[in-house]
Amino acid sequence: MNGNEKNSLLTRRHVLKASVVSTAAAATMPALAFNLNPDGPTTPEPTCGTLTVNQTEGPYFTPGSPQKTNIREAGYEGTLLVVRGKVMAGCDPVANALLDFWQADGDGEYDNEGYRFRGHQYTNAEGVFYLETIVPGLYPGRTRHIHVKVQKPNGRVLTTQLYFPWESGNSRDFIYDSTLLLEISEEEGVQVGEIDFVLA
Repeated sequence: MNGNEKNSLLTRRHVLKASVVSTAAAATMPALAFNLNPDGPTTPEPTCGTLTVNQTEGPYFTPGSPQKTNIREAGYEGTLLVVRGKVMAGCDPVANALLDFWQADGDGEYDNEGYRFRGHQYTNAEGVFYLETIVPGLYPGRTRHIHVKVQKPNGRVLTTQLYFPWESGNSRDFIYDSTLLLEISEEEGVQVGEIDFVLA
C-alpha cells in the first residue's frame, strides 16, 4: 500500500457504501446528545437479532469528541482497520443514530487530555456506520478492544466494547463477551471488522 492509499481508506466504492455522516444528521441531532437519564424502565422491543450487550464504560471516555469517521492520527503507527456495520432497532435500520468511538493507540495508551483516537459520527439513512482507525494496542490487564457508545434519536445509550477474534487474551479478560467479536476479513490489504448493533 503506497502513501496515497494510506492517507485515506475511503475508495469510491466505500464512500458510496458507507455515506455515514450527513449535514442533515448533524443539524437535527446535536453532537453527543446522549440521554443519560431516561424515565423509568423500558421493555425491549422485538428484534431481528439478539440485543447488543451493555458493558462497562471504563475510565477513559471523554465527552465532546470531534465528528469524524477517520480517527487515525498522523505519526501513530498501527495496523489499518475499518469497522463497519449497521445500527438496528426492532427489525429496522436506525438513521441518524449516534456512535461515539474511543480506543487506545498502537502502544495501548489512551489520550486523556485530547481526542486522539476518538470521534463520533451518525448513521446514514440505511443505518450504516463506517469507521477508519488502527488496531488498538494492549492496555495492561485487558484484551484488545474498542469502546463505543450508541444511541438512536431520543433513545437510551448503549455503552459497549468490541473485541478481536484472534486475541489470546480474550479468555482471560473479565469483561470480554464473545457476542461482541468483530467479524474480521481483509479487503485491499486492510483489516475490516464488521458488527451490527441491535438496540432496544
